[in-house]
Amino acid sequence: MLTAIANVFVQSYQFTMEHLLIINILLSLLIIFFQRRSPQTVWTWLLVLYFIPILGFVLYLIIGQDFHKSHMFKMKEIEGELKYAVRRQEEHIYRRQLRLANPAMERFRGLILYNLEAGEAVLTDNNDVQIYTDGRKKFEALLREIYAAQHYIHMQYYIIKNDELWQTIEKALIQKAREGVEVRILFDSMGCRTMRNRDWERLEKEGILVAEFFPALLGQLQLRVNYRNHRKIVVIDGRVGFVGGFNIGREYIGRDKKFGYWRDTHLCIEGSAVTTLAVRFVLDWNYAAKENLFLEDHLFELPTYQRNGHDLVQVISSGPDSKTKTIHDNYLQLIHSAKHHIYLQTPYFIPDESILNALQIASRSGIDVRIMIPSKPDHPFVYWATYSYLGEMVAAGAKCYVYNNGFLHAKTLCVDGMVGSVGTANMDIRSFELNFEVNAVIYSERTVQRLERAFEQDIEKCTQITRNIYDQRNMMIRAKEQFSRLLSPLL
Repeated sequence: MLTAIANVFVQSYQFTMEHLLIINILLSLLIIFFQRRSPQTVWTWLLVLYFIPILGFVLYLIIGQDFHKSHMFKMKEIEGELKYAVRRQEEHIYRRQLRLANPAMERFRGLILYNLEAGEAVLTDNNDVQIYTDGRKKFEALLREIYAAQHYIHMQYYIIKNDELWQTIEKALIQKAREGVEVRILFDSMGCRTMRNRDWERLEKEGILVAEFFPALLGQLQLRVNYRNHRKIVVIDGRVGFVGGFNIGREYIGRDKKFGYWRDTHLCIEGSAVTTLAVRFVLDWNYAAKENLFLEDHLFELPTYQRNGHDLVQVISSGPDSKTKTIHDNYLQLIHSAKHHIYLQTPYFIPDESILNALQIASRSGIDVRIMIPSKPDHPFVYWATYSYLGEMVAAGAKCYVYNNGFLHAKTLCVDGMVGSVGTANMDIRSFELNFEVNAVIYSERTVQRLERAFEQDIEKCTQITRNIYDQRNMMIRAKEQFSRLLSPLL
C-alpha cells in the first residue's frame, strides 16, 4: 500500500516537473484574465510564479485570491432614516444650504459631499472628541464607560489576546452582562487566532453574544490572509463610541519588551457620530452573526449626551464590499486640499501611485509635508518597503521622521490644522483594497490642532531622515528595500 502511494507521488512529481512550463502558463492566464487587478499587482504575481513556480501558486491561493469577493461580501445597505438623512444633506449641499459654523471649512464642502455620496457618511455637528495617544489612558477610559453602561455594549476588535488587559476587560463585561446589559463581541478570525474556543465559550455561558468574522477554513489553521476586518469599534448605549488604532493586548499598553512604549491614536466620541459608528458595527455583526439587529429599535434610540460638543465628524468606512475606495479617496482629496501643511503618521507607508504622486507634488509645491513612521519593524518586509517610499519623499523635499520612543502605530492625517482623519486604515494598499477599515474625519480646528500638537511633540522623540542620512544606508538595507519594494503590491 505504501509503495503504491509512493509510486503515485513520484509519478505526480515527474508529471508536474515535465509540464511545469505549461502549468505556469495556465496559472498565469488565471491571474491575468480571471482576476480584475492593477497591472502592478499582476506583474508582481507573475514574477513570483516565474521564480518559484509551484510554491508561488500556493502563496497566491493563500494571500492573493479574491474568492469572487463580490459574491462573498454582498453590499450591506440599510434603508430608512439613514438614507433619508444622507439625501437631505446632499440636497442642502447642492443648494448651498448646508451652513458650516466655521466659514473656513467651506473649502472642504466637496469632501463632505463625496463622503455622503460615496460612503453614505452623514455629517454630524454635535460631537465632543477626546483624543488618546497612550494605551493605559485609553483603556482606563474604555473601562469607565463599560462600567457606566446601562443598556448595551458593542465591541469589535481586530486583535484580542487573552492576557492581563483582556482579562480585566472580560471581568467588566461579565459583570455588566450579569446586570442585564446586552454585550456583543465581534472579532476577526485571523487577528484573534491565539484565542481558543473555550475563551469565547466562557463568555457565552455568561450571556455574552459572540460572532466571528470570516472564520478559519480548517479549525485554527487560517489560510485566508486577505479580507480581514481591521476595524476597532466600541459603542456603548449609543451615547459614546471608540474608534482608532489600539487593539487589545499587553503590547498596546507598553508591556511588551519587544516594542516598548506603544504610541497610537484613538478617539472617544460623544455625539451623533456615535450613531454612525453603531450602524457600522451592526452591519458587520449582521454579516458575521447572520441576524438583523436593525430590527432592534432600542439599539438606535437617541440618548441624552452628557458633553455638549461642537465638532463636525463624518464616520467613513471601506472594504472589499465597497463600490468605492472611500478612505483612500479621502486621503487623496485631503492631500490635494492642503495649502500650508500635511502631517501624516502611519506604521506602514506603502502608498499607491496616486497618493505618492500627490504627496510629492504637495512637497515640491512648497507645502510642509511631514511623515512619521516607526523606527522598528513589526513586519520586516513591510518596514523596508516603507523605508524605500520614505526615501522618495525625502528626495521630494518632505520632512520624514522615524519614531524612536517605542513603536508608532497611529493612523492620522491632518491638513492645515483644520481637518483630520483618524482611524484604523494604514497608508498602504492592504488597507485601501483588502481590509475592512473605518476612519473618523474631523472638521474642527480645536480638535485637529490637538492632534497636530501631539505630532509636534512626537518629533522630539524622532530622528529626521535627511537626504544625506538616507543616501548613506548600507548595501544590505538597499537590498532589503529593493526586494520588499517588489513585493509591495502584495503586502
